[in-house]
Amino acid sequence: MYSFDFHKRVRYAETDQMGYLYYGNYAYYYEIGRVEMMRSLGLSYQKMEKQLGIMMPVMHLEVRYLRPAFYDDLITIRTTLRKMPTDTIVFHMELFNEAGKLLNGGSVKLCFVDMKTNKRAQIPDTLHKALLPYFQEKK
Repeated sequence: MYSFDFHKRVRYAETDQMGYLYYGNYAYYYEIGRVEMMRSLGLSYQKMEKQLGIMMPVMHLEVRYLRPAFYDDLITIRTTLRKMPTDTIVFHMELFNEAGKLLNGGSVKLCFVDMKTNKRAQIPDTLHKALLPYFQEKK
Protein backbone atom coordinates (compact mmCIF):
# COMPACT_ATOMS: atom_id res chain seq x y z
CA MET A 1 0.00 0.00 0.00
CA TYR A 2 1.22 3.49 -0.80
CA SER A 3 -0.27 6.64 0.71
CA PHE A 4 0.61 10.28 0.14
CA ASP A 5 -0.68 13.46 1.82
CA PHE A 6 -0.83 16.86 0.15
CA HIS A 7 -2.13 20.10 1.67
CA LYS A 8 -4.33 22.60 -0.13
CA ARG A 9 -6.14 25.66 1.17
CA VAL A 10 -9.72 26.25 0.04
CA ARG A 11 -9.77 29.40 -2.10
CA TYR A 12 -12.67 31.87 -2.20
CA ALA A 13 -13.30 31.12 -5.89
CA GLU A 14 -13.78 27.42 -5.03
CA THR A 15 -16.70 28.05 -2.68
CA ASP A 16 -20.43 28.42 -3.17
CA GLN A 17 -22.70 31.16 -1.80
CA MET A 18 -22.69 29.49 1.65
CA GLY A 19 -18.89 29.56 1.89
CA TYR A 20 -18.67 25.77 1.45
CA LEU A 21 -16.22 24.16 -0.93
CA TYR A 22 -18.44 23.73 -4.02
CA TYR A 23 -19.37 20.05 -4.43
CA GLY A 24 -18.08 19.90 -8.01
CA ASN A 25 -14.59 20.95 -6.89
CA TYR A 26 -14.00 17.74 -4.94
CA ALA A 27 -13.12 15.97 -8.21
CA TYR A 28 -10.56 18.74 -8.79
CA TYR A 29 -9.07 18.10 -5.33
CA TYR A 30 -8.92 14.38 -6.15
CA GLU A 31 -6.94 15.24 -9.27
CA ILE A 32 -4.53 17.35 -7.22
CA GLY A 33 -4.01 14.36 -4.92
CA ARG A 34 -3.38 11.98 -7.84
CA VAL A 35 -0.97 14.34 -9.60
CA GLU A 36 1.02 15.07 -6.45
CA MET A 37 1.16 11.36 -5.51
CA MET A 38 2.60 10.55 -8.94
CA ARG A 39 5.09 13.40 -8.53
CA SER A 40 6.11 11.99 -5.11
CA LEU A 41 7.05 8.78 -6.95
CA GLY A 42 9.21 10.74 -9.40
CA LEU A 43 6.74 10.46 -12.27
CA SER A 44 4.63 13.35 -13.54
CA TYR A 45 1.60 13.09 -15.81
CA GLN A 46 3.59 15.13 -18.33
CA LYS A 47 6.42 12.57 -18.30
CA MET A 48 3.89 9.74 -18.67
CA GLU A 49 2.49 11.38 -21.80
CA LYS A 50 5.56 12.91 -23.44
CA GLN A 51 8.24 10.32 -22.61
CA LEU A 52 6.29 7.11 -22.07
CA GLY A 53 3.39 7.76 -24.46
CA ILE A 54 0.79 6.78 -21.86
CA MET A 55 -2.45 8.61 -21.03
CA MET A 56 -4.56 7.88 -17.95
CA PRO A 57 -8.25 8.61 -18.63
CA VAL A 58 -10.76 8.40 -15.78
CA MET A 59 -13.12 5.42 -16.00
CA HIS A 60 -15.05 5.80 -12.75
CA LEU A 61 -15.42 8.40 -10.00
CA GLU A 62 -17.09 7.83 -6.66
CA VAL A 63 -17.58 10.56 -4.04
CA ARG A 64 -18.99 10.53 -0.48
CA TYR A 65 -19.76 13.89 1.13
CA LEU A 66 -19.59 13.69 4.94
CA ARG A 67 -18.87 17.22 6.22
CA PRO A 68 -18.34 20.51 4.41
CA ALA A 69 -15.00 22.18 3.84
CA PHE A 70 -15.10 25.96 4.18
CA TYR A 71 -13.35 28.94 2.66
CA ASP A 72 -9.73 29.23 3.90
CA ASP A 73 -9.67 25.73 5.46
CA LEU A 74 -6.37 23.92 5.05
CA ILE A 75 -7.33 20.52 3.64
CA THR A 76 -5.20 17.39 3.74
CA ILE A 77 -5.74 15.38 0.57
CA ARG A 78 -4.78 11.78 1.34
CA THR A 79 -4.35 9.59 -1.73
CA THR A 80 -3.86 5.85 -1.27
CA LEU A 81 -3.16 2.96 -3.60
CA ARG A 82 -4.38 -0.19 -1.87
CA LYS A 83 -3.44 -2.58 -4.68
CA MET A 84 -0.61 -2.69 -7.19
CA PRO A 85 -1.99 -1.35 -10.48
CA THR A 86 -2.13 -3.62 -13.55
CA ASP A 87 -4.06 -2.28 -16.55
CA THR A 88 -6.08 0.01 -14.24
CA ILE A 89 -5.17 2.09 -11.21
CA VAL A 90 -7.55 2.97 -8.36
CA PHE A 91 -6.80 5.99 -6.20
CA HIS A 92 -8.65 6.01 -2.86
CA MET A 93 -9.20 9.56 -1.67
CA GLU A 94 -9.80 11.10 1.75
CA LEU A 95 -10.01 14.81 2.57
CA PHE A 96 -9.47 15.97 6.15
CA ASN A 97 -9.80 19.37 7.82
CA GLU A 98 -7.17 20.84 10.15
CA ALA A 99 -8.84 19.15 13.15
CA GLY A 100 -8.31 15.78 11.46
CA LYS A 101 -12.03 15.25 10.76
CA LEU A 102 -12.83 13.27 7.63
CA LEU A 103 -14.78 15.54 5.26
CA ASN A 104 -14.99 13.53 2.10
CA GLY A 105 -13.96 10.19 0.68
CA GLY A 106 -14.09 8.42 -2.62
CA SER A 107 -12.16 6.70 -5.34
CA VAL A 108 -11.07 7.31 -8.90
CA LYS A 109 -10.37 4.47 -11.34
CA LEU A 110 -8.23 5.18 -14.38
CA CYS A 111 -6.78 3.00 -17.10
CA PHE A 112 -3.53 3.22 -19.02
CA VAL A 113 -3.82 3.98 -22.74
CA ASP A 114 -1.03 3.82 -25.33
CA MET A 115 -1.14 7.18 -27.12
CA LYS A 116 0.11 5.72 -30.43
CA THR A 117 -2.44 2.92 -30.71
CA ASN A 118 -5.16 4.48 -28.54
CA LYS A 119 -5.58 1.04 -26.91
CA ARG A 120 -5.48 -0.04 -23.29
CA ALA A 121 -2.04 -0.82 -21.92
CA GLN A 122 -0.47 -2.30 -18.80
CA ILE A 123 1.10 -0.20 -16.05
CA PRO A 124 4.29 1.43 -17.36
CA ASP A 125 7.48 -0.21 -16.08
CA THR A 126 8.66 3.08 -14.57
CA LEU A 127 5.55 3.36 -12.39
CA HIS A 128 5.58 -0.35 -11.54
CA LYS A 129 9.21 -0.14 -10.35
CA ALA A 130 8.48 2.99 -8.26
CA LEU A 131 5.54 1.26 -6.52
CA LEU A 132 7.06 -2.20 -6.10
CA PRO A 133 8.74 -1.51 -2.71
CA TYR A 134 5.36 -0.57 -1.22
CA PHE A 135 3.62 -3.73 -2.38
CA GLN A 136 6.25 -6.41 -1.79
CA GLU A 137 5.49 -8.75 1.09
CA LYS A 138 7.60 -8.13 4.18
CA LYS A 139 9.56 -11.17 5.33
